[in-house]
Amino acid sequence: MRLPFLPQKKQKQKQDTAYAEAFSSLQNLIAPAGLEINTNSLKLGEQYCSTLFILTYPDYLASNWFSSIINLDESFDISIFFHPLDINKVLRDLRKKSAEIQAQINIEAERGLVRNPLLEAALNNIEKLRDTIQQGSERLFDVGVYITFWADNKEGLSKVESKIKNLLEQQLIYAKPTIFREFEGMESSFPLGLDRLFLTNPLNSQPASTLFPFSSLDLSDNKGILYGINLHNNSLVVFDRFALPNANMVVFAQAGAGKSYAVKLEILRSLLLGTNILIVDPENEYQYLADSIGGSYFNIAVASEDNINPFELPLVKEDEETNEEVFRNHILNLIGLIKLMLGGLSPQEEIILDRALVQTYASRDIFSENMMERKTPPLMEDLENVLQSSEGGEDLAAKLYKFTKGTYAGFLNQPSNIDINNRLVIFGVRELSDELRPIAMYVVLNYIWTMIKKDMRKRIAVIDEGWWLLNHEESASFLFGLVKRARKYYLGVTFITQDIEDALNSPYGKPIITNSSLALLLRQSPANIDAIGKALNLTEQEKTILLQSSIGTGLFFAQDKHVAIQIIASYAEDQIITSNPAQLMAIKEAKKKLKEE
Repeated sequence: MRLPFLPQKKQKQKQDTAYAEAFSSLQNLIAPAGLEINTNSLKLGEQYCSTLFILTYPDYLASNWFSSIINLDESFDISIFFHPLDINKVLRDLRKKSAEIQAQINIEAERGLVRNPLLEAALNNIEKLRDTIQQGSERLFDVGVYITFWADNKEGLSKVESKIKNLLEQQLIYAKPTIFREFEGMESSFPLGLDRLFLTNPLNSQPASTLFPFSSLDLSDNKGILYGINLHNNSLVVFDRFALPNANMVVFAQAGAGKSYAVKLEILRSLLLGTNILIVDPENEYQYLADSIGGSYFNIAVASEDNINPFELPLVKEDEETNEEVFRNHILNLIGLIKLMLGGLSPQEEIILDRALVQTYASRDIFSENMMERKTPPLMEDLENVLQSSEGGEDLAAKLYKFTKGTYAGFLNQPSNIDINNRLVIFGVRELSDELRPIAMYVVLNYIWTMIKKDMRKRIAVIDEGWWLLNHEESASFLFGLVKRARKYYLGVTFITQDIEDALNSPYGKPIITNSSLALLLRQSPANIDAIGKALNLTEQEKTILLQSSIGTGLFFAQDKHVAIQIIASYAEDQIITSNPAQLMAIKEAKKKLKEE
């Protein structure tokens, strides 16, 4: 009866033999060529490694102390072993130790010696531990912590070992190398669940819990908006930008990495919390958002009906700057605008222009003393007329001609007719030429700065494609001044650009970054990664995240806290903030069908 089963048995044996040979070949393929075991290191293939174990701890361990090791920018493996101890045996040992210390205290008292605070403190600690263990609120463990670190050579290995030891010793924690037991140390650090060293310290639950390594990566707050998912521990990144020293934010990413999508999501959620939003939109990416939620969209163009008069005077509270200071700063901003319009001025021309601007306001009976009476401000053509009648101002007047009566006459020579009292206000400048676009962005920002001073509200000003402003000295200087002074007026500035090189090469780009408490970095190109890494002190792991991240994932910085983030929107939010042309077309078609039905 067994004969029919013999072929199947032989076939099974052949299969087992083939599997064993293939598995052996796979191990040989993956494993390094050789392992060299030394007294205080191992050489595994071309890499060197060594293992440290924690020898002693201080009397008190603060939470988050282990994050300094976890966040170290080196290659290492860490294993933490918790070996539970028998509660009954622990209580017997503690009772015995307590009796010994009490006896020692009594002996010293009988001899007439001065009381020993160390013995009394030890007795008090033991009794407290006995109580908590007996009540079940604490447990006791033998805890082993092994750190196996890697380097390309022995010199590098010594440097990494010194770094780790220094970080630990700053907290009165001392580590030792596993001399003569390096192989067991490496095995203990692998994800095998094997403690081959058993070099442990007894710790109760509370200090043992401080070894949890990810508390430094938490960016969840009780207030604020949801920015995304923390990819380190799957917690929520909930943050209030106005709770920081300043509410400014920089956003850097390649084209198509999702930077506008992330910013629009923040805008939508900020509106729900009562924040007013002002946007400078060079590519009309935010018009659909305004149409969807009832925002105001102003098209700033040569032939547009939406006009901004750059001569509009600031509205300020009585307890702010004096009229004289406000008037002078406004004149300086206008000089910067004229410089941008005309491609620069000589020192002599700047003096003539300064005098002419004051006279232009005087022609409308406006002076620093009565500027709050809200008289009708002058126009660009009024400045042209004053320059024509001024000594040495004829050339400047001729240069202004195209902005007053020439090709660009409808651009900056009209009274202001827009209202920014809506909670969402967007200024589109896409229809302007490359020559006029930075001028328009300067005028819009100056108008925003002029208008927000009269009443203090929580506002966010979004400047998309900010590199346009950084390409010119005057506009870059004005932008930096806005970023630096925004906090005073409860304003947060969001600066967005895909050309990180322009931001870093500009003398005002790096100060704008350093004056921003928040940063969102999405996918970067290999050509820019070293520059942005140096500017923001990124680790090698963080650089790798930015190079390999998919759309909508990257790094989120809040001052000194860095987390990997994934931007996630709900379906309803996605329908409002999407910039995908195909998706927008589908939404329009769906709306058209609904209307027809």
